[in-house]
Amino acid sequence: MPPASLADIQAALGGTLHGDPHRRIERIAPLASAGPGDITFLSNPRLRHQLQGSQAGCVIVSPAVADLARQRGDTLETPDPYLYYARLSQWWAARMAPAPSPGVHPTAIVDPQAEVHPSVSIGPLCTIEAGAVLGSGCRLAARVHVGAGAVVGADGRLGVGVVIGSGCSVGDRAILHPGAVIGADGFGFAPAGGAWHKIEQLGSVRIGCDVEVGANTCIDRGALGDTVVGDGVKLDNLVQIGHNVQVGAHTAMAGCVGVAGSAVIGAHCTIGGGAVVLGHLELADGVHVSAATVITRSIREAGHYSGVYPFEDNAAWERNAATLRRLHELRGRVRDLEKNRTP
Repeated sequence: MPPASLADIQAALGGTLHGDPHRRIERIAPLASAGPGDITFLSNPRLRHQLQGSQAGCVIVSPAVADLARQRGDTLETPDPYLYYARLSQWWAARMAPAPSPGVHPTAIVDPQAEVHPSVSIGPLCTIEAGAVLGSGCRLAARVHVGAGAVVGADGRLGVGVVIGSGCSVGDRAILHPGAVIGADGFGFAPAGGAWHKIEQLGSVRIGCDVEVGANTCIDRGALGDTVVGDGVKLDNLVQIGHNVQVGAHTAMAGCVGVAGSAVIGAHCTIGGGAVVLGHLELADGVHVSAATVITRSIREAGHYSGVYPFEDNAAWERNAATLRRLHELRGRVRDLEKNRTP
C-alpha cells in the first residue's frame, strides 16, 4: 500500500496540522517505538515524558500539549487525540483492504426467494435461505449462514463462519467477527423424572445499528419474546448473551462475560472481562462492573461495582455473605464497646 501524506490525512479527518503537509506516513505506530515514517498519538497525560524523545514523523496531540509537541516536530492538533486515532485507524484499514466487489461466489448458495441487494458481496460456501434480506453494501466472508427470514441491514460485515439464525435481525453497519452465532437456542429445559425436557425457543434476536460482536460470541434467541441488543453495543470475543436478555444502547462488554437469561442491562454500561450477571436481574443505565465480578442482585443506581468472593460450600457461603454485609456495622459496635470499656 502506498504511503499517505499528512495532507491526505488532514483532508480526510480534519485537525490542525503544524508541520510539513508533504511528509509521507507509512504506518500508525505506538508513541514509544514510532519512527520517522510513522504517525502516533498522545492521549494519556502520564505519557508526556515520552513525547520529547519520540522519533515519530507526526504526533496527534490535544491543544493542552500542542506547544510542547511542536518543539519536537510535526503535529496534528485535535480536541480528542484518542478519537482521532480511532478514526485514523478506520481510514487506514479501508485503504489497506478495500471492500470486495459486489457479487456472489460460485460456491455460495442463495435461495431464489432471498432478497439480496445488487451491491452485496457474498463469499465462498455461504448459504442464504428463503426470505432472508441482505441490505445494500453487505460483505459476507466465507461460510456465512443467514437463516430463513433473517435480516441484515445496510453495510453489514459478517466474518468467516458467522451464523444468523432464522428470523433474527441485525441493524445497519453491524460488524460480526468470525464464529459469532446469532440466534442459537437459549438454554431452556424442564426437569422431570430425572431427565431434562427441551423447551423450544420460539423467539428471535433483534440487534440494533452500529453493533460489533466479537469472535465466537453467542447471542441466544428468546424462549417466547426476543433477545434484544440496542444500538451501538460492543461485545468482545467469547461473550455469552442468554435468552430474553435485553442490552441497552452503547453498552460494552469485555471478553468472556456471561449474561444469564432474562437479565436487563441498561444503556452506557461497561462490564469487565469474565464478569457474570445472573438471570432476571436488572442493571440501571451507567453501571460499570469490574472484571471477574459476579452480579447476584439488581443494581438500581449508576456507579462502579466490584466484588470477588471465595468459592465454598453454598450454606457456608450464605452464612458468611450475610455476616460480611454487616461487617461495617459490627466494626462500629466493637469500636464503641472498646471506647466505653472500663479500664
